[in-house]
Amino acid sequence: MVHSDWSDWLPQAIAEADPGGVATWYLGCNGFALTDGESTLFVDPYLGTGDPPRTIRMIPVPFDPADIEAADAVLATHEHTDHVHGPSQAPILERTGATLHAPDDSLAVAREDERWTDEWNVGDEQLDEVVEGDTFEIGAFTIHVEDAHDPDATHPVSYAIEHPAGTFFHGGDTKPHECFKRIGETYDIDLAALAFGSVGRIPDKETREPTRTRWYNDENHIVEVAAALRTDRLLPTHWDMWKGLTADPTALHHHAGSFEHPHALEIVEIGDRTDV
Repeated sequence: MVHSDWSDWLPQAIAEADPGGVATWYLGCNGFALTDGESTLFVDPYLGTGDPPRTIRMIPVPFDPADIEAADAVLATHEHTDHVHGPSQAPILERTGATLHAPDDSLAVAREDERWTDEWNVGDEQLDEVVEGDTFEIGAFTIHVEDAHDPDATHPVSYAIEHPAGTFFHGGDTKPHECFKRIGETYDIDLAALAFGSVGRIPDKETREPTRTRWYNDENHIVEVAAALRTDRLLPTHWDMWKGLTADPTALHHHAGSFEHPHALEIVEIGDRTDV
């Protein structure tokens, strides 16, 4: 079960928002909520505490998923626990009737965890497999499933989420790849969320021996991806989450300053709202 450190003020803020465009909230880790006041999307919401002492959550649990009043879709970028997680996502699907849109290996994680159907009332029709090149609509949002490059995942994707107010790109835990030049030429991206972190010594999953670990982009990698995407604004994610892999996003000002893109850095903390 998930216990919120912040009561229910964040779900209430999302439910009551009437932004006149698209409002986004950073949920920590790589999670986001997006709403235009009519439709609400969640991307990679994760409310778990990790796997201590291997992975240790360093930020609050900002809400209980059972407090989410409205959601039309949950998008997952890949199969890792902090992106597909029953206790974080199944209660949202149960309460709202939303659909989980995710690639095959991510859906396999959900289907193999019997709690999704036994502990929470999630039907198989709420699990929708997506592949690169797919496009679907949720209200005024048009979601394009795009390529991603994450060697640590078995089938990662990214999402270009278009709306009349602007385009939000969520890269999951992707690292630089030639595909982003094409994506940047295809969409007019206003805000791109990309994973950023440091290198640390994390206990191996099997042996528990400390192992040098790089899960996310460093300063140069994240700016390389942002430049290829031609995004107006870069929003770094994941830097706040795991003990030993945290980083300082303000350092990116020095790395991005001489590039045409991004035009600006959007530095947010868990629970912060920014608009597209």
